Amino acid sequence: MADAEFLAVLTTTDSEEAAQVLAASAVAGRLAACGQVDGPIRSVYQWQEKVETDTEWRVLLKSTAARYDELEALIKSLHSYDTPEIIATPITAGSNEYLAWLRTETAG
Repeated sequence: MADAEFLAVLTTTDSEEAAQVLAASAVAGRLAACGQVDGPIRSVYQWQEKVETDTEWRVLLKSTAARYDELEALIKSLHSYDTPEIIATPITAGSNEYLAWLRTETAG
């Protein structure tokens, strides 16, 4: 990830409203150029030695490696979960126009 300039950052929340707040806050703060919310989805996971099943909403944020630490901090500050899912995947290719837009929209 250290060599990737662009990232797709994924998290999930327990409500559509919380997902919208995360996406809007990240974009308004220029920590992400775009946030996409989808759901509801069903998540099955292990938590405190029990298998849990919950309805969640997924938030996919497009950002840059330079803004990642601030974006992670924002997600954690707004999130209701003790241990929120935050996964950053490098974007290794994309259209020049889109990546230029992403860079511009996340410029601090």
